Amino acid sequence: MSEKSSSSGSDEDVDPESGQPVELGGVLSKWTNYIHGWQDRWVVLKNNTLSYYKSEDEREYGCRGSLCLSKAVITPHEFDECRFDISVNDSVWYLRAEDPEHRLQWIESIELHKAESGYGSESSLRRHGSMLSLTSAASALSATSTSSFKKGHRLCEKLAEMETFRDILCRQVDTLQKYFDSCADGVSKDEFQRDRVVDEDEDDFPATSKPDGDYHNNNGSKEKLFAPASPKGINGIDFKGEAITFKATTAGILSTMSHCIELMVKREDSWQKRMDKELEKRRRVEDAYKSAVNELKKKSHYGGPDYEEGPNSLIKEDEFFDAVEAALDRQDKIEEQCQSEKVRIPRLTPAPPGDVYSSIGTHRYATKVEEMVQNHMTYSLQDVGGDANWQLVIEEGEMKVYRREVEENGIVLDPLKATHSVKGVTGHEVCHYFWDTAVRMDWETTIENFNVVETLSDNAIIVYQTHKRVWPASQRDVLYLSAIRKILATNENDPDTWLVCNFSVDHDNALPSNRCVRAKINVAMICQTLVSPPEGDKEISRDNILCRITYVANVNPGGWAPASVLRAVAKREYPKFLKRFTSYVQEKTTGKPILF
Repeated sequence: MSEKSSSSGSDEDVDPESGQPVELGGVLSKWTNYIHGWQDRWVVLKNNTLSYYKSEDEREYGCRGSLCLSKAVITPHEFDECRFDISVNDSVWYLRAEDPEHRLQWIESIELHKAESGYGSESSLRRHGSMLSLTSAASALSATSTSSFKKGHRLCEKLAEMETFRDILCRQVDTLQKYFDSCADGVSKDEFQRDRVVDEDEDDFPATSKPDGDYHNNNGSKEKLFAPASPKGINGIDFKGEAITFKATTAGILSTMSHCIELMVKREDSWQKRMDKELEKRRRVEDAYKSAVNELKKKSHYGGPDYEEGPNSLIKEDEFFDAVEAALDRQDKIEEQCQSEKVRIPRLTPAPPGDVYSSIGTHRYATKVEEMVQNHMTYSLQDVGGDANWQLVIEEGEMKVYRREVEENGIVLDPLKATHSVKGVTGHEVCHYFWDTAVRMDWETTIENFNVVETLSDNAIIVYQTHKRVWPASQRDVLYLSAIRKILATNENDPDTWLVCNFSVDHDNALPSNRCVRAKINVAMICQTLVSPPEGDKEISRDNILCRITYVANVNPGGWAPASVLRAVAKREYPKFLKRFTSYVQEKTTGKPILF
């Protein structure tokens, strides 16, 4: 995934100038529909909006869809480590990242953009100075309480009384403060005058009395005595009266507060009962919401990726089988219409001489090809009896299909073996048309597209092909080496034998992707030509030849699907494939020279 920025959810993801999260863009796989499955799309996260385009180059043509993230719910998938879903009301986007690390980056970036949208996430509340805790609860309770107190006039009256007492008390405090200030000024002046008189009369000691009120004490020291100042004489304030009034005011406040507390205590029980009822209602609503969400998850959108194959698929096994069978029936009808309307273009595909196909080759896979050829010639032609545990599942005329039931880690890996006899064609012709990619799409109806990745030699190529998707199974692709070989006879009685083997390999030009599930194959078609002597001196014609075909297939589907479904599909499709292919070979060789 190419990205314009990392999205770790830290402060580095925020533009220092605007304070907004930076733009993020990259490739994600988006579930489109049950026909096309997962498709790579260019996804852009910007300004609290998630948009997607078919590709990065097509951004200038406008987005194909967008979601506002303000109320989006991001859900990482429980089993798929690369997938996450984004839902807004009834709209759901199913997305898959390249790996779990990229999925985490996208989720954190989306959450960061969602938080910056101001819809009440914890981080946004901190940034805006909100404390959605006791403060909010206290405000709500205060508003509710004030509204409810209007019904209780006694408490309102007492509160009004407290307001009056507060005003009176404030005035009394101001008055008392003035009185205390005046007293402090008077005391300061008296001390100043006394100190001055003492300094002036030190030389006259002892003395009897002075007109200004000086008196001698008994021990011979002299100090100036002042008559105590009367409170009533300072600014005309009646200190005693003010003190009595102050005491009465505070007593009234205390009495009113006691009465208010008494009223509130009496109403506490009723408020507590109301709160308990509201909490119970809230709990029931939350339980109902959780239940609805769980049911919604169980009933995901039909056709969504949760209905795909997999051990955790929501679709039941019988529904899976019905869906696959219906899809295969539709494909058969489409193919029948195409065959009736199609006029085949004659293709000249001359086959090289047999000695070209008998060589081992010198390419890098030559040893592996030789090993696979020898294994198939040793084991694939063995009789189906004995301890091989082959079970006959189909018998139609000359064609018989056998199966051995094998499972590994819950995945069906049943080997299949089919035998068939076709008149009028040789083993060389059958193997040639099976191997030649120029005519592949003429008879193969299950392939969506294919291409030759590399040509190793005249008789060996590496092919990549994708198969048509059969919903709800995931789409499959295969990368395999295909080699054709003429088997040299060890004695003169051995029939003319040809073999085509296809087995999975790896290649840098065809790496696995999220779009398809990579299947693994090991397939061989062994064809032996039997010739009956013509009558008299007649030349050998197609009436005198018979091709005995042995077809073996070992397929690992690459993912889980119900065993009953896989076995039923194999039982249905393999006979149809052999009939279709051999009929095509007979049609192509009719009236043409015999190719041994």
